[in-house]
Amino acid sequence: MAGLSRRGVLSGLALMAALAAGPAAQAQDLQAGSVTGLPVPRYVSLKTDRVNLREGPSKEHRTRWVYQRAGLPVEIVAEFETWRRVRDADGSEGWVLHSLLSGRRTALIAPWSKVKDETFTLRKAAEEGSAVVARLQAGVIASVASCANSWCRISVGNTEGYLRQDRLWGVYPNEKVD
Repeated sequence: MAGLSRRGVLSGLALMAALAAGPAAQAQDLQAGSVTGLPVPRYVSLKTDRVNLREGPSKEHRTRWVYQRAGLPVEIVAEFETWRRVRDADGSEGWVLHSLLSGRRTALIAPWSKVKDETFTLRKAAEEGSAVVARLQAGVIASVASCANSWCRISVGNTEGYLRQDRLWGVYPNEKVD
């Protein structure tokens, strides 16, 4: 999973536009999942270190990819019985058994970054001038505690602070997370 593919960026543009447009547009573009009734699309994370991404919604379908990173955020884009169609930060899609997914919100730090050794500043408060808590590399998984006003309170290990929401893959633009 080197970086976010153009396909992944383009597939999320319609959703980003709907979220930025406000509640009226969101109500038209976001749907309730056919199985859970929860919003689709939505972000979740992988529950274990070994999750098969399958071509179709059954164990008889071929495994396309094996994720080996618990906590990795994925986006649920469809539901079918006990299966969820997910998209990862690279734009790859496939089916995952629902029991291998967690509602715990996580995010990847700027997976689209192509700059070697680029870091992103984690701050003590949700403002640009706030003290620096840490510098995080692209691709690091963070736990998301909350998001509001274009900032998210995240943690990586025992380190906690604020990062601009547009530096994260795993939360929508302007999404409020409690």
